[in-house]
Amino acid sequence: MAVNTNDSAVKKPFRKFFSAQWINKNMNFFLFLSVLAVIYIANGHVADRTIRNINKTQNELKELQFQYKTVKSEVMYKSEESQIIKAAEPLGLKISNEVPQRLRMIKR
Repeated sequence: MAVNTNDSAVKKPFRKFFSAQWINKNMNFFLFLSVLAVIYIANGHVADRTIRNINKTQNELKELQFQYKTVKSEVMYKSEESQIIKAAEPLGLKISNEVPQRLRMIKR
């Protein structure tokens, strides 16, 4: 079998390109690319963590808004006159039917 000279000519440039000397010469560039890859991956993890924290905070905010609205409606209901009268009856307090009297102070 004869070896095709075109095949060896095609393989030869790649051998020069990936030789140990070329790799040693470009080691700084490979390290730079490695550092960039690590930074890229770390940035992705930080972004994911930030998004999870934002979602958690939004859910807590919604829960607090629901609690606020519930408490506010309870206060509004309990501050109605009829509810105050019902709450004061066990204490023996009732609405007076007499008209309040005005006190006047005489100046000397």
